[in-house]
Amino acid sequence: MKSDDKEFLKKLGQNIKKYRKLKKFSQEKLAELAGVHYTTIGKAEIGQVNVSSLRLKKFAETLDVNIKDFFEF
Repeated sequence: MKSDDKEFLKKLGQNIKKYRKLKKFSQEKLAELAGVHYTTIGKAEIGQVNVSSLRLKKFAETLDVNIKDFFEF
């Protein structure tokens, strides 16, 4: 993976974490509500995985934000 792709995933993950914390959800709580394992949240937040568009949609719905908010960086 190219370094600019890694940086993109890292920034995306930071935004997921930001909105999770604003909602005062733990990784476990977001995972439970989004129907994923909590390690998926952790890996997404540090940019370790390329999160699918459908999973991002579910995270946005769960956190009550617009999916485009994850991409504002």
